[in-house]
Amino acid sequence: MISRIAQGFALAIVGVSLASLAGTAASAEAPQDQPNIVIIMADDMGYSDIGSFGGEIQTPNLDALAEGGLRYSQFYNTGRCCPTRASLLTGLYPHQAGVGHMVSPGTQPGYRGRLVDRAVTIAEVLGEQGYHTAMAGKWHVTHYAYNNPEPTLHRASWPRQRGFDRFFGTLSGAGSFFEPVSLMRDNTFIEPDEDFYYTDAISDQASRFITEAPADEPVFLYVAHTAPHWPLHALPEDIARYEGVYDEGWDQMREDRHERLLEMGLLSEDWPLSARGGGIPAWSDAEHKAWQARRMAVYAAQVDRMDQGIGRVVQALKETGRFENTLILFLADNGGSHEVIQGTNTRHGNFEQGGTQPNIMPGDADTYASYGRPWANASNTPFRLYKSWNHEGGIATPLIAHWPNGIRDRGGIRHQPGHVIDLMATAVDISRSRYPEIYNDHEILPLEGTSLVPSFDSDQPLEREAIFWEHQGSRAVRVGDWKLVRERRKDWELYNLKVDRTETHNLADEHPDRVTQMAERWNAWADRAFVRR
Repeated sequence: MISRIAQGFALAIVGVSLASLAGTAASAEAPQDQPNIVIIMADDMGYSDIGSFGGEIQTPNLDALAEGGLRYSQFYNTGRCCPTRASLLTGLYPHQAGVGHMVSPGTQPGYRGRLVDRAVTIAEVLGEQGYHTAMAGKWHVTHYAYNNPEPTLHRASWPRQRGFDRFFGTLSGAGSFFEPVSLMRDNTFIEPDEDFYYTDAISDQASRFITEAPADEPVFLYVAHTAPHWPLHALPEDIARYEGVYDEGWDQMREDRHERLLEMGLLSEDWPLSARGGGIPAWSDAEHKAWQARRMAVYAAQVDRMDQGIGRVVQALKETGRFENTLILFLADNGGSHEVIQGTNTRHGNFEQGGTQPNIMPGDADTYASYGRPWANASNTPFRLYKSWNHEGGIATPLIAHWPNGIRDRGGIRHQPGHVIDLMATAVDISRSRYPEIYNDHEILPLEGTSLVPSFDSDQPLEREAIFWEHQGSRAVRVGDWKLVRERRKDWELYNLKVDRTETHNLADEHPDRVTQMAERWNAWADRAFVRR
């Protein structure tokens, strides 16, 4: 399917011999002693989209991982694509890693628009411990000039320069699934084949990285999908699987998902389903119902195709004998996206049927559309708001953890809060690596996250002071069960998430002292984390 993309992968992989941070070389028995680590991330996917988190989308491979591992019901991202990727890779808050907003060049410490030297990546840390490191998919933590076919801005923050032995994917944050911009193999820009589909390419190359990895080295693999981020691009056979599925609309979909989430034990009966989002009509009042249903069908097809590819990654782990000793983590970078894409000429190319319009059925390569606020609201069931907000709808992600050799509680649920900053700490913990104070002659900021390993055996709370967020003026802090959150240019809101995780009852007026104390804690964090205010 992707013959020209595959060219060159038969070449021998050049090993990188690095001393570990502890000063000793990695053991030849490393694959038996150290677990492989595979982190898989979806893009712009809501909390309840996959089957094991209440969705009707067919995701049997992810569901199997959930049945054989753990589901985390209160795990968080940073609410936006590139900041979450910066935090995942570094174990820091995004501003500390230099990506406090997006990837345009900036001069302020928290807003450089690329990974900075005061941060070290998981690949860099694990590479020092003898891991073979590879990535397939969306990078989105470096500058990228869309009008430059071969951008050279700050090459030092590209994947190969930040610890990955192999890379296949895109530098940029979005684009066509059939002809993506900034497609690369290692450090070389390449062009896709005519029959190219990016989700398949990511999965196939990730699988190949596993099968071609040196047999005597443990593997760290980062699989960063662009599905189901807009544009709504999917293959006809996948779209056909969802014809008629969404004809009853978003209201019924939210109710059905909410009921399944309750049955699964992922939600508390005390938390009401949040009200339909502002500006969203009841399905009975919606216009262009066939077009609306098609939008969600294409989105579902994108998630479905991603799951099919994850199945091939799992199969590659099994065929190479690595599956039993591999920690697989699956999550999303933010909640469902309310963004509505318009226009035929975009920074991602020219599309003859561009724009989200009811006279254009999305899905084909010459379309360029998004699924919009109503379906995003349903994707984020049962929560409020969307991508880029710090309310639960923007920052709550499903998390699946699967590791046969390290997780005994098969099918368990963990309710303690966690955050994407915890993934670096977890990788360091299980790989027995040492997180550096100095790397490449640069002082490295201390880790912000905490290892998830204690939660593998128990649902006891992880030890942490608080969890913090900021993006585009939205801000939040969670301390225990209490969450203080603020939309851009609005007042603080206070919620007790133990009884109201859907954020329906604002307690700010009832607890002014708590609001003040938590706001002061957020301000202190913002000062040390390079947050612009």
